[in-house]
Amino acid sequence: MKVAVVGSTGMVGQVMLKVLEERNFPVTELIPVASERSIGKKVKYKQEEYTIVSINDAIAAKPDIAIFSAGGSTSLEFAPLFAAAGTTVIDNSSAWRMDPDKKLVVPEINANVLTKEDKIIANPNCSTIQLVMVLGPLNKKYDLKRVVVSTYQSVTGTGKAAVDQLNAEIKGDDSVAKVYPNQIFKNALPHCDVFADDDYTKEEIKLMKEPKKILGDDTFNLTATAVRVPVQGGHSESVNIEFENEFDLDEVRKILSETPGVIVMDDVKNNIYPMPLYSEGKDEVFVGRIRRDLSQPKTLNLWIVADNLRKGAATNAVQIAEYLAANNLV
Repeated sequence: MKVAVVGSTGMVGQVMLKVLEERNFPVTELIPVASERSIGKKVKYKQEEYTIVSINDAIAAKPDIAIFSAGGSTSLEFAPLFAAAGTTVIDNSSAWRMDPDKKLVVPEINANVLTKEDKIIANPNCSTIQLVMVLGPLNKKYDLKRVVVSTYQSVTGTGKAAVDQLNAEIKGDDSVAKVYPNQIFKNALPHCDVFADDDYTKEEIKLMKEPKKILGDDTFNLTATAVRVPVQGGHSESVNIEFENEFDLDEVRKILSETPGVIVMDDVKNNIYPMPLYSEGKDEVFVGRIRRDLSQPKTLNLWIVADNLRKGAATNAVQIAEYLAANNLV
């Protein structure tokens, strides 16, 4: 299995290499790709060093799979060229997610939609992935009517420069370039990505659109507020879910605890609930604070946490690759 990792020096790209190694994905040849300034440099994978090559050289090598984490413009330009060469692309940017001809996949929820003909597969937004891991099984049982999600997103979702800004502000260092329009240390910014004409941010719009495509269900309503918080790893979400049908709390916990990739942490008497600090470095989605909304019927409140670089990005992409390999789709 010849695998290219496009964007291999970036924050998500580095985690992709780590996850491929940890999960022992059957890589027979690794092709690391990065920007022109990184060509010729080395990346480490399984105690060996690999030389970074240009994206055109990677296309010419005709890998079986190319996992992209290099930004939307790179994906739009080069993913079709890989696909034309027979490579299956798994893209982590937002470039292809809402394209009606491309699949948007969280393997535990909808991997069954994939076929050999899918040469460009979209990896969902990090906040979307952890959300649908919980919404998916509950929708099957109780039928979603309306979802209200508020996110508390870590700075790693923006990239290394954001982590540098936070760490510099903690030290009182003003010399580091700022990627956020305001201070993030000791603060919370209701501003993830850029604002659209309707005053929602692009992150909020992704959260409102992507779950419907993944679940194959546009009959429910969803609204979102996305907030950046001074946390270094792990996104959190406060989610209010109104169902068409009545539910039982014990049954909800049972459904979620039996969902692959979901871990229920819901023992408030012992202060056990999901936290980003606990999720960092883990592949599972954690859910807790499961309780009935006392203000209206058939409505549930819960709290979802996941490592945004792993299940929210790299791990989900590698799981897609695993599914493709296991089902002879590449």
